[in-house]
Amino acid sequence: MAKMKWRIKSLIFVFGALYLFLVYCLYGIQIQKGAYYLSKALAQQQASGVFQAPRGGIFFTDKNNTIIPAALDKDYPMIYAVPKEIQNSGQSIQSIAEEISPIVNIQTDQLQKKFSKPNDLYELLVSKASSEQINEIEKLSLKGIYTGNHLLRFYPFDDSASQLLGFVDSSEAAESGVYGAELYFNDLLSGTNGGVKNGKVIQPEPGSDLNLTIDQKIQAEAERIVKKLIGDYKAEAGSVIIEEPQTGKILAMGSFPNFNPNDYSKFNIADFRNPTIQALYEPGSVFKLITMSAGIDSGKITPDTTYTDTGSFTANGKTINNWDLKAHGLQTMTGVIEQSINTGAVFAERTTGPDIFYNYLIKFGLNQPTNITLPGEIRGNINNLKNGKDIDFATAAYGQGVAVTPIELISAVSAIANGGNLMKPIISSGDKPQIVRKVISSDTANKVTQMMVSAVEKNIIAAISNYSIAGKTGTAFVPNFGAKGYTDQVINTYVGFAPAFNPKFVVLIKLDKPLGAPLAGQSVVPAFRELTQFLLNYYNVAPDKLANNQ
Repeated sequence: MAKMKWRIKSLIFVFGALYLFLVYCLYGIQIQKGAYYLSKALAQQQASGVFQAPRGGIFFTDKNNTIIPAALDKDYPMIYAVPKEIQNSGQSIQSIAEEISPIVNIQTDQLQKKFSKPNDLYELLVSKASSEQINEIEKLSLKGIYTGNHLLRFYPFDDSASQLLGFVDSSEAAESGVYGAELYFNDLLSGTNGGVKNGKVIQPEPGSDLNLTIDQKIQAEAERIVKKLIGDYKAEAGSVIIEEPQTGKILAMGSFPNFNPNDYSKFNIADFRNPTIQALYEPGSVFKLITMSAGIDSGKITPDTTYTDTGSFTANGKTINNWDLKAHGLQTMTGVIEQSINTGAVFAERTTGPDIFYNYLIKFGLNQPTNITLPGEIRGNINNLKNGKDIDFATAAYGQGVAVTPIELISAVSAIANGGNLMKPIISSGDKPQIVRKVISSDTANKVTQMMVSAVEKNIIAAISNYSIAGKTGTAFVPNFGAKGYTDQVINTYVGFAPAFNPKFVVLIKLDKPLGAPLAGQSVVPAFRELTQFLLNYYNVAPDKLANNQ
């Protein structure tokens, strides 16, 4: 009995000692080293993205309102360091830096600087690590060097619509959108990061999604055609926009050269800019549509008004010639559009009068941003007409000496396609269509449309069997910036819509500095025809030409 009591006392003593030992250990962990372990936990949580708010996705929307991911968060493997642990590891900072330098592809001296920062708990070393890098780091088992996963932005279509989308800068702890929709809608997309406050964990609040009006199938085909066009003509750049005229919805928007937002650091910063809204150019003869709209709507001319073309016009000591250097004799205003006669556009402008002409340019919005919901939009430049000479108005009549953005130009032509109503261009599918103002009457819009249809039928290249197609070319010489006059390089533009009298879409294609300075009819017009044929098939648009000829 005494022996059993002794055993019980021994067990009590042993368990008591173990309990005191555990209490001591817990005290050491929670009190004496609590700050250290909390710091380490916070570093690991920061690295793993536990407190990072998931960013809202960006989606394209097709003709059936199906949403397709264009930008979303994705888990990527990474390698990171906790410098405070490295400093207390017992191994020299230099030796650790030398061991991992060839794995993480960072110079040893740069790593030493990172690892020597006092009280630093987090340094990202490789943002998108390969499986080989992860395996090599884990084999080393170095204290203070870790692998993990974190959320980064991923763009499934690589460079498609990259200038419209922009990208997310993940170089800092707080992610932020840079360029494009990622920047403009950053507050909507970014959400609120979580953290630890007063010992409590605050969960992150995810950002909201953004649905765009961009149709991925249309975007892909438009970019394919323009990219091929640039290659075929060894052009410096090119752009395309497709707009739904009744609503202002942008169905496609793209430019080349562009970039891949998944690897944006490898690209020139100039490629991040969106030329469709951030670059001015002189549009050339496409502008004759605006000139004729002003003249017809003001009652100064009609499509049948005639004049005699002598092949040139002189004002203020300067002479304007037709693009083909020919005199076309007696012509109607419709003939001017059909043959793109410069002197005919000058006649229309002078008959209309400079003040009326200038005021219509303002009504069409060619001196103001369109207010599309994208960052950095600039406005057109028609300032030389405020106190312009006769020669300034004469050249403006056929699109030289004035400058616009592609988005301003397609919006103006869309107003013609939309019965004279100028719409605000929209890219967010949640935005409601908004009429900016009535710029011309529906009767004027119909007459100008008929002139455009006649031009397509006379010149054949853009024509599509059984469909009425409205279109107009523009070949403009590029100004000699920094000096007077123009270079021998050109910018080709074609803008058109179909079906002409009940249009489903408006297309603008622009080609910058094609080799050999070809006319627009040789370059962008065949591309327009190919893209228009695709769109008619995609939307399953019924032929209309016979009905409109009755």
